[in-house]
Amino acid sequence: MDLLRFITAGSVDDGKSTLIGRLLYDTDSIKVDQLETIQKQSKNKGEGEIDLALFTDGLRAEREQGITIDVAYKYFATDKRKFIIADAPGHIQYTRNMVTGASNSDLIIILIDARLGVIEQTRRHSIIASLLQLPHVVVTINKMDMVDYSEEVFNSIVEEYSKMAATLNIKDVTFIPISALKGDNIVNPSENTPWYTGDTLLHLLENVDVVSDINFSESRFPVQYVIRPQSEDLHDYRGYAGKVLSGTYKKGDAVTVLPDGIESVIEAVEVHGQEVEEAFAPQSAVIRLKDDIDINRGDVIVTKTAHPKVSQDIEATICWMDNKPLVAGNKYLLQVQSRRVRCVVKEINFKLDVNTLEKHENISEAALNDVVHVTIKTASPIVYDNYLSLRANGGAILIDETAHTTVAGCMLN
Repeated sequence: MDLLRFITAGSVDDGKSTLIGRLLYDTDSIKVDQLETIQKQSKNKGEGEIDLALFTDGLRAEREQGITIDVAYKYFATDKRKFIIADAPGHIQYTRNMVTGASNSDLIIILIDARLGVIEQTRRHSIIASLLQLPHVVVTINKMDMVDYSEEVFNSIVEEYSKMAATLNIKDVTFIPISALKGDNIVNPSENTPWYTGDTLLHLLENVDVVSDINFSESRFPVQYVIRPQSEDLHDYRGYAGKVLSGTYKKGDAVTVLPDGIESVIEAVEVHGQEVEEAFAPQSAVIRLKDDIDINRGDVIVTKTAHPKVSQDIEATICWMDNKPLVAGNKYLLQVQSRRVRCVVKEINFKLDVNTLEKHENISEAALNDVVHVTIKTASPIVYDNYLSLRANGGAILIDETAHTTVAGCMLN
């Protein structure tokens, strides 16, 4: 059974947590004791019916304020697929949380309040989805029950959003009229929207094609761990464990180990402890080579297909996530896959207005939630791809050297 990771995004009170609660509730994915607790809390609030948002608003502050603060991850499964949901905050000041949740997602659900239409946060979240190259965008127009399930309202929002999506080069967009509170078009088709003949939200989530999003032509295998048992039975065994980010690896393939550029041939491929003919993305595997060469954690094994970049001078678009501002000249650790190197942010080239995509130059520093383009110099070469061409090997993070906290998410250029 395959896995779909998706994120929900929308402005405050657009109904993100209620939507996720509805999905969990209608797919019987809630444990009995948790359901009883939520039913009791809902009763105490005097709302007369279960408060679905309480299934995801896990923090006390979130429940007290009725908002989402941190990214809340929820898991559920149907007969067709497993799901990991990232419930991202809607407030502008939590944009960094939304970027964090979206960076690992295959699909984004953007909620729009049918009464309000496309607003600033809708544009902001859509631009971030575009920057992160999320393959699938589902626009759920929520609270249709509050506009009498009006087809005209739905069509008007679809038209407005479609124009914006075209300017952002967002290609795969699906629109669904829903009421998360009432359950319209979430799991079952709604009798209140007879004019809508498309998929319900769950049917779309179960059937959206994520396999075709995987790059099977350019092979990238970052080494996470070197296996050397050095026992009597496995005296000469040397295997390289990691995850196939993209492409395939077969026994007999000629490969190059980057950044040093050492060439060899695959002697064996193992998956789940068994030798197999090939491993492919996104499998975890062990690769053994014919030559006894020095390979370390963070090195990348690639086949003879198009090679990634190897450089110490890197351009990147980053989302700043630290309360302390970013200033040119600051030193950090840059982590790309399993390689971590010291680096300095040499220059802040421009700041990107995530509401308009306008570039603001002559920027001296970046503040929390700013999206900026920077030039980075690393202490040693790193192996990476342009994020826009191979997302799996184009993401990175900046880490504070002292506090060891993540201060920025990076899309390498």
